[in-house]
Amino acid sequence: MKKIGDLTESYRNIRVVGADAFSAEGFTQLPNAILRSKEIGGMEKCTYALLLSYAWHNDYCFPGQDRLALDLGCSRASANTYIKNLRQRGFINVIRQGLNKPNIYELNLKARVLKKSTKK
Repeated sequence: MKKIGDLTESYRNIRVVGADAFSAEGFTQLPNAILRSKEIGGMEKCTYALLLSYAWHNDYCFPGQDRLALDLGCSRASANTYIKNLRQRGFINVIRQGLNKPNIYELNLKARVLKKSTKK
């Protein structure tokens, strides 16, 4: 499987001129399917985008829970809730490495069919 960075290597023909403090840090694109999903809330979408930003040059990412919470501007418990919701709905996979080691997060970027509600 190719890394995201490998897929975009030939497309690096855009120069950012006059970058300010915000744009110098780079950008993260969020797939519209995630952005418009009715399955998850705004903070889950933000969490997915943040994980995607960490993983931009790799196939996975492994931020510590404290780092994730700090970057999201929330508590560690809230960050864990957002991760749990993303995992339960199949947007991410969490690989636990053991005590005092950060989890590895795999982001599902493949299209999938969303389940329809069975409520009557």
